[in-house]
Amino acid sequence: MEAAETGLQLIVDTIPTMVWTATPDGNRDFINRRWLEYTGLSMEQGLGREFPAMQEEDLKAFLARWSEVLSTGEALNMEIRLRRFDGIYRWFLLRVVALKDASGAITKWYATTTDIHDREFSQLIDMLPQHIAIVSPDGKTGHANPASYAYFGHVGQPTPYEFMQLYVHPDDLERVVGLYRKGITSGEAVETEIRFRRHDGEYRWFVQQFLPLRNDVGEIIRWCAIRVDIHERKIAQEQIAKENLVLREEIDKTSMFEEIVGSSPALREVLARLDKVAKTDSTVLITGETGTGKELIARAIHKRSGRSERAFVSVNCAAIPRDLVASELFGHEKGAFTGALQRRLGRFELAEGGTIFLDEVGELPAETQIMLLRVLQERQFERVGGNVLISADVRIITATNRDLQALISGDTFRSDLYYRINVFPLQVPPLRERREDIGLLVEYFIDRYSSKTGKKITSISRKSLEHLKSYSWPGNIRELQNIVERSIIICDTEEFSVDESWLSNEVAPRRSISIDLESQEKKTIEKALASTNGRVSGPKGAAAKLGLPASTLDSKIKTLRIDKRSYARP
Repeated sequence: MEAAETGLQLIVDTIPTMVWTATPDGNRDFINRRWLEYTGLSMEQGLGREFPAMQEEDLKAFLARWSEVLSTGEALNMEIRLRRFDGIYRWFLLRVVALKDASGAITKWYATTTDIHDREFSQLIDMLPQHIAIVSPDGKTGHANPASYAYFGHVGQPTPYEFMQLYVHPDDLERVVGLYRKGITSGEAVETEIRFRRHDGEYRWFVQQFLPLRNDVGEIIRWCAIRVDIHERKIAQEQIAKENLVLREEIDKTSMFEEIVGSSPALREVLARLDKVAKTDSTVLITGETGTGKELIARAIHKRSGRSERAFVSVNCAAIPRDLVASELFGHEKGAFTGALQRRLGRFELAEGGTIFLDEVGELPAETQIMLLRVLQERQFERVGGNVLISADVRIITATNRDLQALISGDTFRSDLYYRINVFPLQVPPLRERREDIGLLVEYFIDRYSSKTGKKITSISRKSLEHLKSYSWPGNIRELQNIVERSIIICDTEEFSVDESWLSNEVAPRRSISIDLESQEKKTIEKALASTNGRVSGPKGAAAKLGLPASTLDSKIKTLRIDKRSYARP
C-alpha cells in the first residue's frame, strides 16, 4: 500500500497540473513540483494549514469554505488568485475532493488548481465595445480584443510600435510615440486624443487611456490601453469652434453701420445690381473709396443669397503681415514654418458653405495671388506646408479702393486673377455723390449713438445739417459716422449740432464758391485727360497723374459731365 502511494505521488509530481494533497483534518502533506515551481515556495513553506501564495481576500473566503467541507466531506469548487514567483497574481479554479474508504471515512483530500486567468480575462474584454489592448510591462508585446481587431482589420500580432506606425495618423504619430515612451519610462498613466486609421482607410478620432496595472507591491505587471471612439463628438466640437470663431469676429468687429441707409439714385442703382447678383454664386468685385461701405454691400449680398444660413467670413488683406497672409487664408500644417506648433484652419475652411469677403484684395502678395487664383479656377487649395487637396465650397467676394488695372501695369497684381474676381463688378458711390442720403444717415447715427449714451436728441440744427451736406467727405460714411458719434458725446442739449471747425477745411457754405471749385476741378481733369489721350487708368493714365484712384476719377468725370472720349486721339 505504501509503495502504491509513493508511486502515485511520483506520477502526480511530474504532471503539468498544479496538485496538492491534505490529511483528513486539512493539513497539506504533499505539493507537486509544478505547484512549487509556479509559486517559488519550498515544500516546507507550502505544507501545513497555511496557504502563503493565495491572495488575501480569496484566502479568507477559502478558509471559511475549507472549514465547512472538512466537516461535511463535500467537494469544494471556487476561483482564487495565486501569486506567481515573480509577484504576479493569476486566476485559478481550485477543486478539492475527498478520498474515502469503504466505510465512508475520509482518508485523503486531493486538490487541483487550473489556470483560468486568460480565459476569464478574455471573456471580459471580448464583451466590451471599446477597444482594449493589453501590453507587456516592457511595452514590447501585446494583444487586443475583437472590437479592436474588427476596426483595424489587421492580422497577426504587431508590436505596439509597429501598430502605431501602421495605424496612427501621421500628424499625431510623433506626439503619441512620445507619450507612450513617457508612460513606459515613468510608469504613469497617460491620456490623449488620437486619430486611428480604420481598415477602409478612414481616420477616426479616439480618446485613449494607457493605464498601468500593478500587483500588491506596486510593480507593473502589464499595461492596458483603452480606446473610445469620439469622432462624431470631435467633429461637432470643431464645427462649433469654427462657428464660435466667426461669431466672436462678428461680435468684436466694429462695423461701419448695420443697415444700408439711403434712397439716392446712385445708391438705388447699386442695390438693384446687388439684388440680381446675390441670387447667384458669381464672384463679385466691389470697388469704391475708403469708408463707402464696401463690406456692408458684401454682407448684403451674402444675406440675400442661398448661403445666408452659413458663415460670412471677412478678411482685411491689408491688415495681415505679408508673410502670414497665405496661412491666414488657407491654414497651415504643424511645422510649416517657425512658430507653427500645430495645425491651423484657415479662413476658407471656416467659411465652408458660406461666403468669404477679401477686403483690400489688391494688397495680396504675389504668391498668395497664385493660391487664390487656384481656388477660383479649381475650387481646391492646400494648407501651407501640406500636400492634401481641400475642396472649397465658398463664394468669394473681393473689394478694393485701389486701381487694380494700374497695379497690373505695375506688375504687382496678376491680370488673370483680376479677370477671375471681376466677374460681376459693383462700384459703391462716394458720399458726395449721394448727398440726398446725408440727412437720413445723420438721423440714423443720432438714434444709434444717443441710445448708447443715454441722451435724448429731439432735433437737428439746420445750420449744422447744411454744413454736413456741403462737406466733401473724403472719409465718406465712416467719417460721417465718427463725426456724429463725437458730436453726441459732447452734446449738452436736445438739439444735435456739429462743431463747424471739424468741417472747416472742406466746407463750401456758399454756392458760388462750390461752383468755382467744381469749375477748377473740371479744368484740371480735362487737362489731365488731354495729356493722356483720354486714358483714365494705368500708370500713364489721368488718375495716376492726379494721384486719384481710377474709380474716383471716373466718378468725378460722370458728375462733372466730362466726355473723356473726346480727348482720345486717333
